[in-house]
Amino acid sequence: MAVYTHLGAEDLAQLIAHYDVGRLVSFKGIAEGVSNSNWLLETTQGRFILTMYERRIETHDLPFFLGLLDHLSAANCPVPRTIHDCDGAAYRMVDGKAVALIEFLPGLSPSTPTEAQARSVGAALGQMHRAAQDYPGTRNSTLEPQDTLEILDQCGTDALAGIDPALPDILPVGARIVADWPEHLPGSIIHSDLFPDNVLMLGDEVTGMIDFYFAATGAMAYDLAVTHAAWCFDDTGEACDPALGAALIAGYESLRPLSDDERAALPLLAQGACLRFIASRAQDWLETPEDALVRRKDPMDFMRRLEFYRANGQSAFA
Repeated sequence: MAVYTHLGAEDLAQLIAHYDVGRLVSFKGIAEGVSNSNWLLETTQGRFILTMYERRIETHDLPFFLGLLDHLSAANCPVPRTIHDCDGAAYRMVDGKAVALIEFLPGLSPSTPTEAQARSVGAALGQMHRAAQDYPGTRNSTLEPQDTLEILDQCGTDALAGIDPALPDILPVGARIVADWPEHLPGSIIHSDLFPDNVLMLGDEVTGMIDFYFAATGAMAYDLAVTHAAWCFDDTGEACDPALGAALIAGYESLRPLSDDERAALPLLAQGACLRFIASRAQDWLETPEDALVRRKDPMDFMRRLEFYRANGQSAFA
């Protein structure tokens, strides 16, 4: 999706002058993303990413998100640090919108992950969870199973059926997930959205985990389950690659072994992760005009994942 806000060379040069990063040399808008406007900037001192927060992200949450990047970067996690302005501020306001300058990290997001890449991502996630446990900030998630079930209820049975006749079947399934949701699992700050397009890699090495704007205080095993659902299936959710899943979990446990309770909870946690993405995709589908330039994502891709986890239980993670 194209950037929402237009900033020209003069606007960006004036903004960059508030940072100790040299003089602006070139810039280009980054088309990825549906919630923010992003630019790749090149200055006389290097490359940086500039983000303007357009929707879904509250300005009062930015100190948590940007401080988390600094905390994890200082702990040698592959995370971009925030570039503070000359007054020490992590973000600035431009035309009533918050903007932040972030370190540019090299690498590409894998389109077809390999086992070695999945193992590296698991290890990076385990490292992040360990490093985030002493982060002083906290943030409550607004995407718990009860929250996402309410989104689906608000969509309504008829509207869900208009997307796919089988989609309303998720409502009683979601109610059971909410009723059975495990409490008191070991927690930390979690990414909760670590899809392949939020990971940068050079070969098999993770060079960057990005887009922490769904990060919150939560169960670490849930974050692993989200990542499993995001990395181990084809795009349609019809086929799961068990070797990718095994590599992901092995990489994670090389840095942070799972407890027996966490391992037992993984099938339900993964179903909760799928419920969340079914809800967000259904909501976006219904709110996006048919003639919009954005390609709507099918919530049934995660309905199929959820059914896989329901059918296979623990063997899905063997």
